[in-house]
Amino acid sequence: MQHSHEGLDRPGGFSRVNLLAPLRHRDFRLLWTGMTVSLVGDGIFLIAMAWQAYELWNAPAALSLLGIGMTIPTIAFLLPAGVLSDRLDRRSLMLCADLGRAVIIAALAVLSLTGLLTFWELMAIVALYGVGTAFFTPAFEAIVPDIVPAADLAAANSLDQFVRPIALRLAGPALGGALVAGVGTGAAFALDAGSFVASTIAIFLMRPPAHARSEHAESSVKAVKEGLHFVRRRVWLWGTLLSAAVAYLAFMGPAEVLLPYVVKNELHASAGDLGLVFAAGGVGAIGAALFMGQRGHPNRDVTVMYATWTVATLAVAGYGLATASWQLMVACLAFNALETAGTIVWATIKQRHVPASMLGRVSSLDWMISIGLLPLSFALTAPVAALIGVRATLIGAALIGGVITLGALFLPGMRDIEGIAAEDPQRDAPPLDPEFLRPPALVDLRR
Repeated sequence: MQHSHEGLDRPGGFSRVNLLAPLRHRDFRLLWTGMTVSLVGDGIFLIAMAWQAYELWNAPAALSLLGIGMTIPTIAFLLPAGVLSDRLDRRSLMLCADLGRAVIIAALAVLSLTGLLTFWELMAIVALYGVGTAFFTPAFEAIVPDIVPAADLAAANSLDQFVRPIALRLAGPALGGALVAGVGTGAAFALDAGSFVASTIAIFLMRPPAHARSEHAESSVKAVKEGLHFVRRRVWLWGTLLSAAVAYLAFMGPAEVLLPYVVKNELHASAGDLGLVFAAGGVGAIGAALFMGQRGHPNRDVTVMYATWTVATLAVAGYGLATASWQLMVACLAFNALETAGTIVWATIKQRHVPASMLGRVSSLDWMISIGLLPLSFALTAPVAALIGVRATLIGAALIGGVITLGALFLPGMRDIEGIAAEDPQRDAPPLDPEFLRPPALVDLRR
């Protein structure tokens, strides 16, 4: 489910850690700066891609196909990318992923500005973008402990969790909406490409962090098996990932595809209005991050996580009930605030109970399983909307997704870890192959 951020479980969160302390470390300062600029670009891309899709083909099927085209490559490459992030230099993986995405988004900008872009070219470009995302995500989630001392991990990840919604969900969409409304999608894509260039430069300037890796090809297969076995033996892991996959099947495609369609075709609003709707979600996410940081980690963490995710999913129904842009903003704010609160708790649970040596693999499995059914969700959205209507699809998706999410809480053993400070990382874990105990495969002790 979403991203993992180590250290968010410390009591006091934002108020009791020095958020700026990690910026003393040069490599983290570079990573953080590049990440912030890139996230603003990602927020711009969200608006520009949605508006461009409906300019080329003004039907729900347009964004549905783009969602399929982006998520299938991401899913296909996440698992090998996770293994590579545990075995190779994470900085190099991130560098290649960002450089590749800068090139393909620059090509998209040129095609859009010259009026030569076709829908199928847009499909091909977002597919390549999805591949880059697959390689970047596990490496990014696992590199922070490589470049930040253990004493500053809580602050580093709290800072990341605070800045992420500001850049991705608030500043980026608001700027993207203004750009698309004012000068067109081509300029917005160009600025997004520039953000990847900035991130690439920042990562290039980082020193390669110490990170042990194995030189044996067969170790990757064994590493995958270890990760799968670890997940399978823990109800809180496999139950959450599978329920997320089914819930996302129900509501994520309709939410991603039909929200821009409602703004453009039902409310006859502008790209700037769509940007403000997304920005409201950013405000909600920021507020949730601040609240959770002040409150600290809840004792009944699994229950709280599922409760917030359930209500968040039900908030998607607001997209189908809204008759004005401000009502969409309220629904988006509620969804993102509650989703973020649950995700912070999920991040803490993972960081408490997953050994550091498996972070890359578990993160990739998390993403791969959670979003595994998204292509089907995107594929079903257009025909269902054509059959029962856009608004009915959104309301039905919210209700079905909410029921599925809440139901997972009652799986036998789901709440067994509540109140446990930390699980022994090796308890119930598969025995390690001797190959993993050789010095080259050991995890950096700073973790």
